[in-house]
Amino acid sequence: MKERILLFVIIVCLTTFIYIFQNYTDWGLGILIGIMAVYFVCSTIATKVKARIELKTPKIKDENYKPFVSIMIPAHNEDSVIEKTIETVFSIDYPNYEVIVIDDRSTDNTAEVIKSLESKYEGRLKTLIRTPEAFPGKSAVLNDALELAKGEAILVFDADAQVKPDFLTNLVYELQPKDVGAVQARKVVKNKDTNWLTKCQNNEMTIDTSCQISRDAVKGAVELRGNGELIKREALEDIGGWNNYTITDDLDMSTRLHIKGWDVRFCKDTVVYEEGIMYLTPLYRQRRRWLEGTIRRYLEYFWDIFTSKKMSLRVKVDWVAYISQFIMPAWFIIEIFILLAKIIVKGEPTNILMSSVIMGCLIGFGFMLSCRYALRKYDKMSRADALIQAIITSVYLLIIWFPLVLFIGIKILFMKKDMKWGKTTHGLIKHEHAIQKAKEKIKQAQEELKRILKM
Repeated sequence: MKERILLFVIIVCLTTFIYIFQNYTDWGLGILIGIMAVYFVCSTIATKVKARIELKTPKIKDENYKPFVSIMIPAHNEDSVIEKTIETVFSIDYPNYEVIVIDDRSTDNTAEVIKSLESKYEGRLKTLIRTPEAFPGKSAVLNDALELAKGEAILVFDADAQVKPDFLTNLVYELQPKDVGAVQARKVVKNKDTNWLTKCQNNEMTIDTSCQISRDAVKGAVELRGNGELIKREALEDIGGWNNYTITDDLDMSTRLHIKGWDVRFCKDTVVYEEGIMYLTPLYRQRRRWLEGTIRRYLEYFWDIFTSKKMSLRVKVDWVAYISQFIMPAWFIIEIFILLAKIIVKGEPTNILMSSVIMGCLIGFGFMLSCRYALRKYDKMSRADALIQAIITSVYLLIIWFPLVLFIGIKILFMKKDMKWGKTTHGLIKHEHAIQKAKEKIKQAQEELKRILKM
C-alpha cells in the first residue's frame, strides 16, 4: 500500500508540475533532457580521468588478500545447464573456496543431477535440496544457503553462468577496501549471435557496462546484477541478508548496501557469460520482473535514501539522476495527454504538440549516440556496425521498455502485489542446436530420397 500511495502522489505532483510548466514553456521535457546531458558529460569526463590516472599509476593488487569464498548457485528446473556450470566453477583457479548448489523446489531432474556430482568433487561440493513447502524466490534460497556457508565473501552465480579460471582471482581484489561491500562483474551474452534478440540483449548489457563504469568512476550508485556478484559477508550481515519479499534480489540489495554506507564497485575486465533469451514472450516476462523490482525498490526505500546519514551525497545525486530514465517515459506520456486535452477542450493550436514529439526524437537520438559509444568502446565494433546496432537496439529498447513502464505503473497502482518470479528459461541453446541438427538430417534425407527417385 505504501508503494501505491507514493507512486500516486508522484504521478499527481508530476502531472501538476507539467501542467503549470506548460503555461510558461512547452519545453519542460527539454530541461530534463538537458540535466541528463550534463550528468552524462560529467560522468564521461570522470571515466576518462579515472582511466588516465590508472594508466599512469596502475592499481597495486595485494597478492596476500585471499579471503575464503562461498560460491552459491541457486537452481530451479535447471537440469539442462547446471552440470556444465558446476564444472566451470570448479575450474576456477583460486585457493580458498567452496561451492554450494541449491535446488529450489525443482520439478525436473535438477536435484538428481547435483546430487550425482557430490562424489565427483570429494566433499568440495555442498548441495541443498529445498522442499516444495519452502518459501519461494531466489532471496529465500540464498538466505538458506548462507546458513551453510563458511566464506568471508559470497559469490553468486546463475545456473547458466560460465566464467574463465581467473575470474575470482581478478574480482576479489576489488573487495579488499574496508568501505567496499560488494563487487559486480561484467555480464556478456554467450549466445549473442543466435538471432537479433540475443544480439540486442548483449548490446543492452554493453550499454549497462558503460553506465556502470561511469557510476563507478564517480563513486556513484553502482548496482549488482545477480549473476557474478561478490558480496562481503560483513556487509551482508549488516543489512540482514537478502530480502525474501523482493522479486529482484540484486537491485534490492544494492540499494540497502548504499543506504548503510557500503560502496559497490564494478569490475569491467572480469566477465561472466550467461545465456540470452531467444524468444520474445519469455524476454518480456523477464524484463517485466526486472522493471517491477526496480520501480518497487525505489518506492520502498525512497524515504530511507533521502534520510540516510551513511549514504554519500554523490550516491544520492547519482541515484536521482539514474531514475530519470523511468521518469522520462511518464513525463512524455503525461505531457502528450495534457496537450491533447488542451487541443480538444480549449481548441488550442495543434502545433503545440510538436514540442513533445521533437523532445521524444531528441531522446531517441541521444540514446542512440550513447549506445553507439558503448558498442565502439567496450565491444570494439567498427563505426558502421556500431551505428547499425545502436539504431536496432534503440528500437528494441523502445519496444521492450516503454510499454512495460506503463504496465508496471498501472500494476502497482491498481493490482495486488505478487511474488511471481517470471523465471528465465535456460538450456534453450542446446535445444536449438538439437532442432537445427534434426532439420539438417531431414534435409539430407529429403535429398537422398530425391536422388533415389531419380534413379
